[in-house]
Amino acid sequence: MKHFFEYYNEIFPKLWDEPALTDYNGDNEYTFGQLAEKMARLGVLFKSLGIEPGDKIALCARNCANWGVSYLSIAAYGSVIVSILQDFTREDIQGLVNHSDAKLLIVGPYVWKNLPHEAEVISEEMPQLHAIVNLADFSVLYQRAGDVRVNSITDTTPAYNALYPQGFRKEDVHYRTDNLDDLLLINYTSGSTGAPKGVMLSYRSLSGNLYSGHTYLPNHPGQKLVSMLPLAHMFGQLAEFLFPLSGGCHIYFLAKTPTPTLLMKAFAEVQPYMIVTVPLVIEKICKRAVFPVVNKSFFKKMWYAPFGISKIIRRKVKKKLLDAFGGHLHYFIVGGAAINPEVERLLLDIQFPFVVGYGMTECGPLIGGCYVHEFVARSAGHILPYNEIKIDSEDPYNVVGEILVRGAHVMTGYYKNEEGTKAAFTEDGWLRTGDLGLIDEKQNIFIKGRNKNMILSSTGQNIYPEEIEDKLNNMDGVVESVVVEREGKLVALVFPEQQGELTFRKPLVELMKENIERLNGLLPKYSQIAKFELQDKEFEKTPKKSIKRFLYK
Repeated sequence: MKHFFEYYNEIFPKLWDEPALTDYNGDNEYTFGQLAEKMARLGVLFKSLGIEPGDKIALCARNCANWGVSYLSIAAYGSVIVSILQDFTREDIQGLVNHSDAKLLIVGPYVWKNLPHEAEVISEEMPQLHAIVNLADFSVLYQRAGDVRVNSITDTTPAYNALYPQGFRKEDVHYRTDNLDDLLLINYTSGSTGAPKGVMLSYRSLSGNLYSGHTYLPNHPGQKLVSMLPLAHMFGQLAEFLFPLSGGCHIYFLAKTPTPTLLMKAFAEVQPYMIVTVPLVIEKICKRAVFPVVNKSFFKKMWYAPFGISKIIRRKVKKKLLDAFGGHLHYFIVGGAAINPEVERLLLDIQFPFVVGYGMTECGPLIGGCYVHEFVARSAGHILPYNEIKIDSEDPYNVVGEILVRGAHVMTGYYKNEEGTKAAFTEDGWLRTGDLGLIDEKQNIFIKGRNKNMILSSTGQNIYPEEIEDKLNNMDGVVESVVVEREGKLVALVFPEQQGELTFRKPLVELMKENIERLNGLLPKYSQIAKFELQDKEFEKTPKKSIKRFLYK
């Protein structure tokens, strides 16, 4: 297996003066050479602050170029990255810093303003910390009493010059690659079903993930990408940072909340080769910009017309979508949830370059993926190299069972949580994903629902609420929904679309009654909805945009 630092050992000198990391509409931009130089300087700063290889360094900040610099600097130095989401509360952040045994905390301004600033309070609440460093300029915000004082990265210049008297050069790039099985990262997930856990991932896990990316979604220097998913989570961390950078791509970080307006502007200007997102992005665009056109009677007739007419129509729709994403799109990667069947069918019809993947933090994160041209409708790709999959059922092709995974991508366990680690694995070493599904002869994965979300009916039938929600979310006026069980009956909680003319054209309650009637006509009797409840705001979500289902009963 190729260590992920081998990619950087090759790419950094080769693209020394080419752009690598840029803050979109921001202050910082690094070439590959400047990135390598800054990594070396941060290594000297870590040493000056009393941090040794193997020590834990917590990283908690918004997406930005300096987040990427810090991440790679920690890995190159040989310390363990502790990835913490910047949206956590002050108490959560302090608790995770302590739980992880982090000796250094790197924070962005947004996080720092919510943390205690008094040295006495910091030393009392996070006693193991040697220092806190400001991500914005790498100045030292706090340092443990009694240590040699270091105020900023500039103070380490003499030590840096002693190590690199001629400056950091291309020939100085030789990051360690003989530590595949060492601990690289502790990733604290938010989770959609409970408290965070510290997932321990080795260099081997991330290296296997990068290999899968380069196998099925090859990239090359000069291509660009917009990073918008939270880098503190593995999906964004791998797909929008480590993977594109390892191919020599230029990454633009959105430091602000990725609103639709900001995203469309960034796509138009950056012209990304790949977009990695949750299904909601493409679903909204299709529902608002494409379906109103293709559902007109003329286009419906032409969609399957002979003599090449349908191809012309579909090419125009495809171009409209590609142009909306900047016009240079090679891959549109969807993950985190099932894509709307109607949207998926449209994308397949027009041969849009999309694929649905499957993963979880505990696999760093990839489990399923495939070539764009290999994608099978309603699947989540197939098992990736260096891994195995099996379905815990007597007939994995036809009988739903829990999806089990084993291989290089899989975590080594939960940090300081033996009980949780033991529960996560079978006795013979398979990771329990908690997802239910099937596979086919080609190892394509078909997810049928979360194990914890499955509802057992009074007649012994297994009900997968996600499958019901998938149908309901495709109906008029429905933005999103959650199906729950109450007193033996299924109830649909619905957040409706309340904008535009829809509210005035038909009373909302009557529309939802019709939707439920139509929905029940598509469902077997044991999984039909007994009643619905309208919600006046969106469902609360994790940073990965998964609905916090445990909040809704």
